Amino acid sequence: MKERYAADRDTLWKNEVRHVAEGIRRRVLEHTIANNGGYVSQACSAAEILATLYVKIMKLGKAESPLMPKAFPGVPGPANPGYFTGADFNGPKSPELDRFFLSPAQYALVLYAALIEVDRMHPEGLREFNRDGSVVEMIGAEHSPGMEVMTGSLGQGISQAAGIAMARKLRGDTGRVFIFMSDGEFQSGQTWEAIQAMAFHKLDNIWIYVDVNGCQCDGRMEGVMNIEPFDKRLEAFGMRTFRIDGHNIEALAALGSLKPEGRPTVILADTNPCEGIGILKSREPKYHYLRFTGEEEKESYKAFLQTMYSGNMI
Repeated sequence: MKERYAADRDTLWKNEVRHVAEGIRRRVLEHTIANNGGYVSQACSAAEILATLYVKIMKLGKAESPLMPKAFPGVPGPANPGYFTGADFNGPKSPELDRFFLSPAQYALVLYAALIEVDRMHPEGLREFNRDGSVVEMIGAEHSPGMEVMTGSLGQGISQAAGIAMARKLRGDTGRVFIFMSDGEFQSGQTWEAIQAMAFHKLDNIWIYVDVNGCQCDGRMEGVMNIEPFDKRLEAFGMRTFRIDGHNIEALAALGSLKPEGRPTVILADTNPCEGIGILKSREPKYHYLRFTGEEEKESYKAFLQTMYSGNMI
């Protein structure tokens, strides 16, 4: 009987993760069509990572109901007591709960879609996307849903998350710090400085999930600035490193349940920038931002979207 219940629970979370991942891609593509542009390839590559983090891995505060984003609170400071961050979408903070940080802020649309799919953000909140006075920014900021620090230029999120992880460790918190990063951020020197510091201070309460889709705004990573052998470089800096298929939810979840062993953990998740939305392949190698060339192309994406709703994805 116990074995059957365990098998049922195992099937339930996997089905939920797959449902959320499909919903992320579908919602991002639908939004992109409605707004004549969007970060679609990031949804393709990151959907399973974010879905697995939110559904299975992270221990976050409970969301009583999907939150509606508030208006921009103004610049933080002593004269602005009403200022807030987007951390509320990840639930209340507590020593035993995890914290999540999105480092590549251009993935904000993908994060919003994930928050909607796991019932932490109200679907109507996405209508505020990129509007004046809205916190639902195209490039996420510390007040944007699901975020709590300004990650600025690529590569800055890891330093801030590492500082918070160190403070939590010194304070005796049992909750972990999860960082979602893109592979392009590892072309930045600040990233490697942060990693060196994290290893030196033995911050084993940090888990870094990296979307290794091999692409950036100027094309393929290998042609802009090659960072391979990626895993060997991280290991040389003192990180506990794993490299897996980033669309394999079982592998993603298993590494999220590992016990700390005295050093930060990095999961390099190799992903496909066209996963689930095969029509994007025609844009090789420029996947970074989808802006339609005209009505004909837009109509082709509308037709593809209908295949996603019918369950006949190509």
